[in-house]
Amino acid sequence: MKNIITFVMAGGKGERLMPLTRDRAKPAVPFGGIYRIIDFTLSNCINSGVRKIHVLTQYKSISLVRHLWMGWNIFDAELGEYIDIIHPQQRLEDTQWYQGTADSVYQNLYSIDMEGAGHVLILAGDHVYKMDYGPMLRFHTANNADVTIGIVTAPVEQASSLGVIEMNNEHRIMRFLEKQPNPPTVPSEPRLVYASMGIYLFNKQALEEELTTDAKQQSSSHDFGKDILPNCVANGRRVLGYALEGPKKEQVYWRDVGTIDAYYEANMDLAQVAPTLNVYDREWPIRTFMEQHPPAKFVFSGGDDPGRVGEALDSLVSPGCIISGGRVTHSILSPKVRVNSYADVADSVLMEGVDVGRHAKIRRAIIDKDVKIPQGTVIGYNAEDDRKRFHVSESGITVVAKRTELT
Repeated sequence: MKNIITFVMAGGKGERLMPLTRDRAKPAVPFGGIYRIIDFTLSNCINSGVRKIHVLTQYKSISLVRHLWMGWNIFDAELGEYIDIIHPQQRLEDTQWYQGTADSVYQNLYSIDMEGAGHVLILAGDHVYKMDYGPMLRFHTANNADVTIGIVTAPVEQASSLGVIEMNNEHRIMRFLEKQPNPPTVPSEPRLVYASMGIYLFNKQALEEELTTDAKQQSSSHDFGKDILPNCVANGRRVLGYALEGPKKEQVYWRDVGTIDAYYEANMDLAQVAPTLNVYDREWPIRTFMEQHPPAKFVFSGGDDPGRVGEALDSLVSPGCIISGGRVTHSILSPKVRVNSYADVADSVLMEGVDVGRHAKIRRAIIDKDVKIPQGTVIGYNAEDDRKRFHVSESGITVVAKRTELT
């Protein structure tokens, strides 16, 4: 693993995740109470022994950069470890920003030469999953691959939003198709497709040759999924698919949280009694940065007023939260959330600093940071009313944007 240099793609706008990405890059969006989305990719790196990491940023990166400096400054330079944050840089021959994921790596090829790395691992910074990259490297080298792509099976209905792979019995990829409405399916299971996880392991030489050729093509979108990987297959390179295995052979979990509905569902997954994504696994810890907060507090036990009970059921409640006579069920609460008396919060994601007023009712909603919910406010019970004030997703999830002032 010491011979791998890693690029984490963290510069996309995340337009499908608006309004959560209105003020921040998608990898910096809070997730699961105390985490940011990028924490899962970076934790996989650390737990796998990958310690040479370049994070490529571009869009609204302030909160992402701050999070990385405060939470991920854990590497030992004397041992050759680092996490570098690389912003778009003006080149002598060009003044444009990154033109695509492939272009962002192409503009930083010099960093690979500086390290003398034999393999380059390309990762997405906006997916939620657990994976040991070590077995993938061993599979790559044992099978003489030029490129290895991490794959999972996914329902065929999701193919239009994923990179889809056609693969033979020897794991050789025959076609790589980006977001196809009529994709090739898994031979033994027509309801499933082989989907790309956005994880690409390249031999250094193959990567440099493909990126250099692509950079000269003005018609190219300079994207790994749309251009580089299909070209690798077309050029006869040995491109293999590697099926995700969870650490310790646990059940596989991988989610692209690029839409409001996918983001919401992935958060709700954590509130299950036995979630597939186990963030409590001490042998595969998920790191993050979190400010120092007091323990969560639950006050008022009913007594003479049985409706005034501070409780949370089937929920993740972060430090600094106060459930003051309100009720929370099947929800995710980030630090410093307050739920006041007689309020009812259900099936919702409340980010840091949200204050829910008395008698308010919130259901199937995402409330972004520092929103104050006035007394008696109702959110998530009438989609038509919510659309007049907020963003409502295709499946009916109401999103209240950061610092929205409600009356």
